[in-house]
Amino acid sequence: MSAMPQHAGNARPSAGVGATRAATGEPLLVADHLVKHFPILGGVLRRRVGSVQAVDDVSLTVLRGETLGLVGESGCGKTTVGRLLLRLIDPTSGRMIFDGQDITELRGRELKPYRRRVQLIFQDPLGSLDPRAPIADSIGEGLRIHGIGTPPERREKVRKIMDLVGLQPYHARRYPHEFSGGQRQRIGIARALVLEPDLVVCDEPVSALDVSIQAQVLNLLKSLQRELNLTYLFIAHNMGVVEHISDRVAVMYLGKVVEIAERTDLFRDAQHPYTQALLSAIPLPDPELRRKRVILKGDVPSPVNPPSGCRFHPRCQLRAELGNPELCAAQEPALIQIGASEHEVACHFRGAGLGVGTLARPSSTTN
Repeated sequence: MSAMPQHAGNARPSAGVGATRAATGEPLLVADHLVKHFPILGGVLRRRVGSVQAVDDVSLTVLRGETLGLVGESGCGKTTVGRLLLRLIDPTSGRMIFDGQDITELRGRELKPYRRRVQLIFQDPLGSLDPRAPIADSIGEGLRIHGIGTPPERREKVRKIMDLVGLQPYHARRYPHEFSGGQRQRIGIARALVLEPDLVVCDEPVSALDVSIQAQVLNLLKSLQRELNLTYLFIAHNMGVVEHISDRVAVMYLGKVVEIAERTDLFRDAQHPYTQALLSAIPLPDPELRRKRVILKGDVPSPVNPPSGCRFHPRCQLRAELGNPELCAAQEPALIQIGASEHEVACHFRGAGLGVGTLARPSSTTN
C-alpha cells in the first residue's frame, strides 16, 4: 500500500466545504472556523486553570433544502456545534453567516428574527415539553412570543400543523404524559415547524425511540422537508440513521471535522480511518454477510488535553499498519479535497486501502 502524505497546497478554503458546491446549491448557513472552549475554574479565587476544547476550528456549510448529517461518538462536540449555530451559546472565535447576514455578534432583540427562522427538535421530547400545559399551548407558544396572528388565527395554525405531523384535533387539550414517545416527538416537530423556519436543527431526534418508531419519524421528517422546503442539520451517532436521511455527511472526532462528503460517496468509499471504524459497526440485515470489523483501541482522549497532531492518532488503525509514523503525532492534518469530488478528509495518508466496506459470505465450514 502506497502512503503519501498530503500537501499543504491542497488545504481547504476558509469558507468551508460549501465553496466547492456554489454551482449546485445556495448556502443557507455557513460556519467559518468555529471555536468553542469552555473554561475550567479552580482555586479559591475561581481562576481559569484550563479549558474544554469542545469545538476547535470547525467549518461547515449547510445548503438550502438539503439535510447535512453531523455524526460522531458521544463527546465529539456535535451537539455543541448545533448550540453554536442556534446562537444558544457564543463562540470563542469564528463566524456564522445565515442567509448572507453575519449573526455572530447579534445580541438580545437583534436575534429574535433569526430565532424564528431557525428551530430545534430536541432529543428528549418529554423533557422539552411543559408538563402543566396542554400540547396545543406548547406548540403555539412560539406564535405568541413572536406576536404572529390573533388568538383564533394561532389556534387554526396549530390545528393545521398538528394535522401535518399526524396528530388528531382531540389531542390538543391533552398533556405530554398522555402520549407515547413517538407521539411526543411529533409534538416536538410540530412546535419547531409552526413558525415556518428555514433551518431545523435535529439533535438526535430518534435516538430515544424504538426502531419501528424511528423509521416513522424519519420518514415524516423527509416528507415534511419536501412539502415545506426545509433545511435540516441532523445530529446523530447512529450511522444507519444518518445514511437514511442525509444528503451530505460530516464526521466529527474530538471537536474537529475529520471527513465530509456526499452520503453515497462516504458510505461507499470512506477515507478517514475513524469513519471506516464507524461504518464497520453498522449491523447488516443479511446474517450470511460479514463486514470486516475495526475495533478501536483505548478511550476517547480528554478534550481538556487533546493529543498533538492528528487527534485520532493514538487510536488509529491505519497509523499502526504504517509503523506509527511521527508525522501523525507532530502535525495536524488539514481537511483536504480528494480529486475532483466534493469529498474532503483530514488525514495525512487519506485512510485508503483498509477495505472496511468489503462484504463476504462465510465458507460452508463456518459455524
